[in-house]
Amino acid sequence: MADVWAWLLFFFILISLLVMVVFQLMCLSDLEFDYINPYDSASRINGVVLPEFITQGVLCLLYLITGHWVMSLLCVPYMYYNYRFLIGSISRIILSHFNLSFFPRKMG
Repeated sequence: MADVWAWLLFFFILISLLVMVVFQLMCLSDLEFDYINPYDSASRINGVVLPEFITQGVLCLLYLITGHWVMSLLCVPYMYYNYRFLIGSISRIILSHFNLSFFPRKMG
């Protein structure tokens, strides 16, 4: 019965991670269609990055605690990427590095 509760907890944590990723994609699509300015989009995305990293870390830690070794090993590369991203110099979206020409303008 404990495994059922653990997998339910894992499921809801994964759903929360998906919601955070979808929110970031929605911010980028709003930026693409000019519904939001780049400063607001960057601040919204920057506000979600750290909670996403923490949630992923908690999920990996829970996999380790509950003995799901294969799932925790699958989390390790992503956790390493998050660590390098957070410690590195590009831990946030900086507007001077934001290439607005990436999004093609729609004429008409």
